[in-house]
Amino acid sequence: MPRRRFKWVYRIVRERIEILMNLAKEFTERNEIDLARDYIKLARRIAMKYNYKMPRIYKRFICKKCNAYLLPGKTARVRINRGKVSITCTLCGSVKRYPYLKEKREHLSTHNVKKRAS
Repeated sequence: MPRRRFKWVYRIVRERIEILMNLAKEFTERNEIDLARDYIKLARRIAMKYNYKMPRIYKRFICKKCNAYLLPGKTARVRINRGKVSITCTLCGSVKRYPYLKEKREHLSTHNVKKRAS
């Protein structure tokens, strides 16, 4: 039977991934894309080693094809079509699509609550 890891291990893994992703964003802003790729590769390797699910917010900013940090305006182009957000990597041309209807509904419901309160 496989041994379970302690919770503090996953806390450290989460912290390391967060630090590496912030560094990747910072170096992408400075146009040092190769160094940012190295940080992303390292973060993904850590997540795989400890079987840790990469948070959605980080997954959406990583190109699966070339491991680049997708920063809108620098390394990515963002478009909204028919309820989907399309993020195109300007380095390799791969496209990521995900729905935004759920977020739109949540935004509208919070907006309506604010209107009713006033």
